[in-house]
Order: sequence, then C-alpha cells, then structure tokens
Amino acid sequence: MHVDFLVRELRRLIDVDMHCFGADRPGAIAHQADPRLSVANPVLRTLSVDLAMVAEVAGADLVHSHTWYANFAGHLAKLMYGIPHVVTAHSLEPRRPWKAEQLGGGYAASSWVEEMAFAAADAVIAVSDDMREDILHCYPQLDRERVHVVRNGIDTDLYAPDLRTDVPRRLGIDPRQPYVLFVGRITRQKGVAHLIAAAAEFEAGVQLVLCAGAPDTAELGEQTATAVEQLQAERGGVIWVRQMLPREDLVQLLTHATVFVCPSVYEPLGIVNLEAMACGTAVVASAVGGIPEVVDDGETGLLVPYDETRPRHFEHGLAARVNELLADPGGATRMGRIGRERVVEDFGWDTVARATLSVYESTSGA
Repeated sequence: MHVDFLVRELRRLIDVDMHCFGADRPGAIAHQADPRLSVANPVLRTLSVDLAMVAEVAGADLVHSHTWYANFAGHLAKLMYGIPHVVTAHSLEPRRPWKAEQLGGGYAASSWVEEMAFAAADAVIAVSDDMREDILHCYPQLDRERVHVVRNGIDTDLYAPDLRTDVPRRLGIDPRQPYVLFVGRITRQKGVAHLIAAAAEFEAGVQLVLCAGAPDTAELGEQTATAVEQLQAERGGVIWVRQMLPREDLVQLLTHATVFVCPSVYEPLGIVNLEAMACGTAVVASAVGGIPEVVDDGETGLLVPYDETRPRHFEHGLAARVNELLADPGGATRMGRIGRERVVEDFGWDTVARATLSVYESTSGA
C-alpha cells in the first residue's frame, strides 16, 4: 500500500516504473517465483523473484526497494548497472526473531539480505525517528548521514468518514452499539493475542471486531482460533472477520468504531493508526516504535506502555484505556476529530513524495 500511494505521487514529479511480486496490479510490472522452487523455502522463492526484477530494470537511473523481499533486487541492480540504491525500512529482521517460526533457516538468509543491502545502500529511509535510531543500533556500520526519516502517508480522500452502515450490518456488527476494532495480520508483531486477552476485561455489552487473517504459521492460526472461541464462550459480541476486506469496506468499519486498537509489540510507524485517525476514530495503541509519533497521547488517542517481561500488565493497560474511552464517548469523538485534522495536515502523500525525491537527489549520481 505504501508503494502504491507513494508511486502515484512520485509520478507527478518524475518517471517511475514499479515492480511487484505475484499478481498483476494496475501500474506495476508483476514477477512470479521460479516454478521449479514451488516447494522450496519461501526465501528462495523470493530471491528468484528478485533476480527477475533485476533483469527488467536495466536503464533505470536509480532503484528504490522496500523491505528485504526486494532489497536483494535493489542491491544486485546497483552492482549490475552502477546506479544508486535507496532502501526504505518498514521493519527490521533483527527485531522480528519470531519470523524464524515461519521461515526456518530462511530467516537467517533474509537477515543477511537486509544487512548486506543496508550496508551498501546509497541512502536508507526510515519511516519514523524511532525507526532511524533502531536502524543505526542494529547496523552501526552505517553512516548516520545516509539514514533519513520520511514518515508514511495517508490518502485522506480515500480514508475519510463514511456514514453508511451496510458493511457492519452485513458482517453482523450492530453499528448502533459501541464496538472496538482491530485490523491486521495474525502475527506476533501485531499483538493480537494480547488484545484477545485484554478483551475479557472490556466493559460488558461492547462488541469486539477482529479483522484478522493471514497467520504467519498454521500453529499461530490455531492458537488464535482457540483464544477467540474461548472469548466468545465468555462474552457476546465477538466478531471475527477472517477474509481481507476491500478498502471501502474497512473505511466504514473504521468510521463507526468507537475505539480502534493497535496492540503491536513492534511497529516502526503504524500506518493503520493513520487510517483510523483519518476516518475520525480515536485510537488506543501500544507505546512502541514510531506509534507515539502518530498517536498523540491524550489528544488523538491513548497510549499503553509495553514491557515484554510483563505481558499481563500490558493487557490490563489495554483494557483500562479502552474502557476509559468507552465510558467517555464525547471524549472519544473529540479525539477522533482532532486525529482527522492532524492526519490531513501532517501526513499527505504529496509531502511524502517530495521528501522521497529529495533523498533521491542526495544520492551520488542520482
């Protein structure tokens, strides 16, 4: 999504070709993994896509890769064609050790790709101030001057309050009653298990809507299903939407939620919080990574300290802050209004594109 919106704005300023994984997308050139690797480790399939990308970018003046999935392509293109390589870091492999559960030995390979690409990149873009410090901590060999901060953006025309209620009603949600909303993948990073545990302490009668799918592993998916079933047995109004919803459907859900919750244990910025704020909804979020740079505690939402050694304390904190807003719907509405105003003012994609172009221009030979 970040690349989709960024490229749309960059194309107003410069010529951009976009290369993506998998299925064709409007305005992008798609690449598939080598079919001979269909049963291989996912990292090997990813690297085969990278090789196909490199073969297609000859003639470019600069390459810009996002995450380790494409970092290998960017690094090889730099070597093959003698052009600058810019990397945007949306997360860091050393901060996601649980990925070894999903990738096995592939996690060591993905970590190697990321470190190699960062070390050789002409510029590294962090999506938050906290992320920049994290990059420099994980990769101290980097020149600080090559690490820039360009925060994520949000399209406030697409993400705007939608007062229609057909989507929540279709999904079994009563929009007339308060509900707490989560949107994200089922991964340890997103803290879904913490939210489910916290929900046992939510005020009686409030609905919990989990738009959560694509588990990292089958085991994690089963653990989540068991936890949701147990919660549903203890209280009503727990609605689990497993399929990926189109953007326009999510906008309706975000608009009518009383509180949006982001319980991530690791989050370089948290663009989903921008989406909720753009739809005029108050946010309760963990105070990790770049989230405090988006959610202004007490103004656009409420923050909860996270300590991995005290998970139950974090879960109690989530429940307490959610209940605080549920008990003060006027305050939640005010926070949502201020959040929308802040997103419109500070997080437009046109601003992101201009800042990104400035990074391109700072690289040698760009």
